[in-house]
Amino acid sequence: MTLDMTSPLEVGIACRDLAGLRRFYEQVLGFTFISEYQVPADKSAESGLSAGGYAVVRLQTSNGERVKLLAPVQAVPEQEPAAFILDKPNAVYLTFIIEDIDAAIARLLQEGITFMTGDKRVEVRPGVYLAFCRDPEGNVLELVQYEDISTYRSDLKQRSV
Repeated sequence: MTLDMTSPLEVGIACRDLAGLRRFYEQVLGFTFISEYQVPADKSAESGLSAGGYAVVRLQTSNGERVKLLAPVQAVPEQEPAAFILDKPNAVYLTFIIEDIDAAIARLLQEGITFMTGDKRVEVRPGVYLAFCRDPEGNVLELVQYEDISTYRSDLKQRSV
């Protein structure tokens, strides 16, 4: 069996400070606001997401992918992030394939974001650059730039500069 996808992938991110994380994804990363709604406790518990209800903010990238920021009504205790991404069981991170990684790093540094890879990109293979950072809530973000995107995704075309 295969999944018949009807739209681009959506990712849900659990957060504590919904307004703060929303600001980061909208104003710093450039996502577009789509909607916000509250899920009551009875439906929230039935869904397996939270016992006491939660709020959801949907945001969209310029390519149509969506990120859902979800904040429970009842506070959840904070946990320390692992030193290395793969040291945490069930590690998950978002990858953003971008045109200019150096400009993105500079912009995020201006916003006070700390990079796990230092303040510069890392060339992991010839022509493939990456940088890892955490959003304001500690979620891991990967920025990747390919000199030639078709070496990774032949279904995508290189943008003209």
